[in-house]
Amino acid sequence: MTDEEFIVILVTTATAAEAAQIARTLVEERLIACGNVIGPIRSLFRWQGAVDDASEHLLLAKARAADFVRVEERVRTLHSYDVPEVIAVPIRMGSAPYLGWLADATARGA
Repeated sequence: MTDEEFIVILVTTATAAEAAQIARTLVEERLIACGNVIGPIRSLFRWQGAVDDASEHLLLAKARAADFVRVEERVRTLHSYDVPEVIAVPIRMGSAPYLGWLADATARGA
């Protein structure tokens, strides 16, 4: 496996519990290797014609790039927001043992 085959997916949520539940489901389904819940964070954004200022939590999920569409679809079904943030950043470099673990943790079927 090469570094470029992996991504970090960012998902903001209204609560830490929501972020943790999404992460747990995605880990159980082997769509992500792990998720880190960070927060609270302060988010400022434009929504429905107004600038909003909200307290949120950030889920950082490590996954295979090939699984992004499946992860996004699953997050959308689990998330409370109408338009959840689900964006990916490629992993350009990483520790070989860690990336090997990431690959093993997201392997499905044979």
